[in-house]
Amino acid sequence: MRKMLSSTALHGSIKDQVEGYHIDIVDEVKAAVSANSVVVVGMRYNNAVYGACKALKKAGIEFTYFECGGYASQWRRRLALKMWTGWPTFPMIFVDQTRVGGSKDLQRLLNDGKLAVDKVNA
Repeated sequence: MRKMLSSTALHGSIKDQVEGYHIDIVDEVKAAVSANSVVVVGMRYNNAVYGACKALKKAGIEFTYFECGGYASQWRRRLALKMWTGWPTFPMIFVDQTRVGGSKDLQRLLNDGKLAVDKVNA
């Protein structure tokens, strides 16, 4: 498990700032992940994001796409998602509320037949 600084190690003067950093985007993605079997969180102009979406379409797996800006916009909001998930790049792919990784991880799971989607096309 990735080491994270405990909230008890945050000084009281910054705790709310750290815990509330762009919480709106985190809550939006959490809601999407809870409500959908497969969610791809991505950004404009990112080839890995496009590749993941294309691979899911080719496999016949329905998914919800959640876009958060592009290279020149919304980087702070994307940073909040990176902090929340511990994942440094996009796309961030969730299957049945579990992070399965990024584009390469998704492709590996598809190639190995190990992508278990409980509610495909539900």
